[in-house]
Amino acid sequence: MRFTSFAAAILPITLVVSAVVADEATKAEPAKAIEAVKVETREVKLKDMVLNIPTSWEQQENSSTMRLATYHVPVAEGDSEPGELTVFNFGSGGGSAGDNIDRWIKQFSGEGRTARVTKGKAGDNEYFFADIAGSYNKPVGPPVLRKTELAENYRMLGVILVLEGKGTYFLKLAGPDATIKAQANSLRASFGGDAATEKEFGI
Repeated sequence: MRFTSFAAAILPITLVVSAVVADEATKAEPAKAIEAVKVETREVKLKDMVLNIPTSWEQQENSSTMRLATYHVPVAEGDSEPGELTVFNFGSGGGSAGDNIDRWIKQFSGEGRTARVTKGKAGDNEYFFADIAGSYNKPVGPPVLRKTELAENYRMLGVILVLEGKGTYFLKLAGPDATIKAQANSLRASFGGDAATEKEFGI
C-alpha cells in the first residue's frame, strides 16, 4: 500500500516534467513542429497557372464568367461562415499591382482597418501579398448589381501573381478573420510563396 501511494504521488510530477520537456523541444525546433503539420492537396491548372489546392477547400460554381475558379475554405471555430477564394485572370489587362491593392484596401471601411503589403518571389515569378482586416464591404447578390453589406471582423488575403511571359493572376481569399488566418499558410503554399523571404511593399 505504501508503494502504491508513493507511485500515485510521483505520477503527476512525472507527467508535468514530460510535458515541459516536450514543450521546450517544440520551442527549440519550431521548423520541425511546423513541418509535422501536413496538408493534403490536389493540383489544379487554371490557364497557365498551377495551384496546389488543399483537398479541404470545396470547389464552387463561378458566379461570374470573369472568374477562373471559386473555392470555399473550412470554417474556423467560432466563425459562422466559410471563407471564399476567387481566382481571376484578365489577359494582358487588369491594372497595376498598386491600383489593385489600393482597390482591395478600399473595400474595407477606413475606421479600424489594418493593411500590410509584401512582395516576394515564387520560383521565377514575382508576387504581391496583401493582408487586410477590419469591416469589409462584402458583395451580396449577383455581381452585376454591385451590392454590398458591411461585415465586421473580416480579413482578406489578396495575391497578385505575375507569371513571367504568361500574364498576371489575381487570388482573393476573404471571409471571417479567424477562418482566413487559419488558411494563410495554405494560400501561400498553393502558388509557391514564402513569407520568410517577402519584403515590405509600399503603395
